[in-house]
Amino acid sequence: MLGGPTAIGKTSCGILLASHFNTEILSADSRQIYRETTIGTAVPSPEELRLIKHHFIQSTSLEDPYNASRYEQDAILALEELFKDHDLLLMVGGSGLYIDAVCTGIDDLPSADPLLRAHLLERFKEEGLEPLTRQLKELDPQSYEKVDLKNHMRVLKALEVSLQTGRPYSEFLSNTRKERPFRILRAALDMDREDLYKRINRRVDQMMEEGLLEEVKSVIPYRHLTAMKTVGYRELFRYLDAEISLEEAVDLIKRNTRKFARKQLTWFRKGQKYTWFHPEQAAEIAKWVEDQQD
Repeated sequence: MLGGPTAIGKTSCGILLASHFNTEILSADSRQIYRETTIGTAVPSPEELRLIKHHFIQSTSLEDPYNASRYEQDAILALEELFKDHDLLLMVGGSGLYIDAVCTGIDDLPSADPLLRAHLLERFKEEGLEPLTRQLKELDPQSYEKVDLKNHMRVLKALEVSLQTGRPYSEFLSNTRKERPFRILRAALDMDREDLYKRINRRVDQMMEEGLLEEVKSVIPYRHLTAMKTVGYRELFRYLDAEISLEEAVDLIKRNTRKFARKQLTWFRKGQKYTWFHPEQAAEIAKWVEDQQD
């Protein structure tokens, strides 16, 4: 599998590798999976998609909520079929949770209760986060000690599951690694931080030139969905709401994308599971894979 931060060049590097090994790519990107968005999610170009067959690219609708648990199930089924014709398959993406879902599995959480979630979100807006964290402490002290109490989405998720099931959210988090019937090699891409930031800034400018603002206007009916809290969309929604200028929105997209890239790098460095390469080292990655197979 090939991971790394946004804008670093995973798509082009992945295509070179897939071509070298005459194989197909499974996308591990939690936003490229939606068909209503293309520019803001940096979906591979039609030419790139013609070069190599990709899976889980614009394969579902924003109207159909998708998560890492569903991705685990769908990807494992896809791998079972694809391994019938390929000895090696390539997963490419920057969504660490989706990658881990396939590599090690994730815990089986109950399906979301839309009414309960809406109620908790309304409470958060009216009361703030502190009353919700106090309630979480009462219902699930273990999650209270571990969760990022400043991240309202994490707090709401733990509280939602605890209230919905009558069991502490922490009981669902077994952290039990699932065994897979295939070997997994993990590579990740990195580069000089300033060079990465320049790539991010250029990509944002290019997205705006390609029509990102018009794309954001087209998905206004979906703006309440979690998938639309994505960098690039939420800032332009603020512009459309006349909260900030277009120039401020673009600057915010660049800044928030850089921040997101740093979070991705932190995730991939966690546990020292990855072997690191520069995005222009596709040949070196291919040799590394071949050496591991000997």
